[in-house]
Amino acid sequence: MGLRFGLLGTGHWARETQGAALAAHPEAALTGVWGRDPAKTAALAARLGTRPYEDVDALIADVDAVAIALPPDVQGELALRAARAGRHLLLDKPVALSTEAADAIVAETEARGLASVVFFTSRFSDTVNDFLAGAAADGGWHGVRATLFASIFQPGNPYGASPWRRAKGGLWDVGPHVLSVVLPVLGPVEEVTAVTGPRDSTHVLTRHRDGAVGSLSVTLDAAPEANTFAVDLYGEHGWRPVPGGDRSAVEAFGAAVDRLSEQVRGGPGDPCDVRFGREVVAVLAAAEASAGTGRTVRVPEAAGSGPAASG
Repeated sequence: MGLRFGLLGTGHWARETQGAALAAHPEAALTGVWGRDPAKTAALAARLGTRPYEDVDALIADVDAVAIALPPDVQGELALRAARAGRHLLLDKPVALSTEAADAIVAETEARGLASVVFFTSRFSDTVNDFLAGAAADGGWHGVRATLFASIFQPGNPYGASPWRRAKGGLWDVGPHVLSVVLPVLGPVEEVTAVTGPRDSTHVLTRHRDGAVGSLSVTLDAAPEANTFAVDLYGEHGWRPVPGGDRSAVEAFGAAVDRLSEQVRGGPGDPCDVRFGREVVAVLAAAEASAGTGRTVRVPEAAGSGPAASG
């Protein structure tokens, strides 16, 4: 039998992506579901053919790994609790809403030798990963221009009522998707300058360690006619668009389960582990601070990655 998973969360993403993928995966056993609403927990457990849990710690005690589909502030707390119990982590992005919370998860997983994967959807598609590996090998990139304008507050959108998305906006929800394909090519971000714009948009300039500069614009409240997702590298090779993924969300999450399982079996660490997830959070937190203060903000390095940057 494969890894025993506990699913934490009962919302749309938990139902349609994580739960569906875990229930169908041939090498994963979905032991149970926990959620903050007992009625929704029971309904989802019945749908997935598994057991509802009223106590999250009881579910954590019964599994090898947790898959979390909850708001990032809730996820950060529960991921740390699961790691302290010695459970492997399959997290959604962003892993938390502060660098400090992400640092705590990294420290706990590394101290206990736990496997971890953070689900940046497109990073679990071969088309994207092959492109990023080739672009990184080519080098010579001066920067990136990225625009991710979503429009989730339209009738029928399953994410439009999400309180954390309304509070934190596109920077924290779709910003991780952009950074997940930028950082592997341009490298770590050292400092960030950000401003806010119309329709709750955030516009971010990132200066990377090797001198490249990124220009990122994101929102969840774009005019419907302005919806777009475009990430374009530029440099010595001209302009090169980053491709979209070649897997559905359910298929991509199944690949994430595979990659976590491979680590547990003794395979190498994953490029989308919690340390990478923490790197993304640190950039987002710096951008949020910059937009709020009007100053350029240094991005603190992770422990063990070099001298700490001053904030």
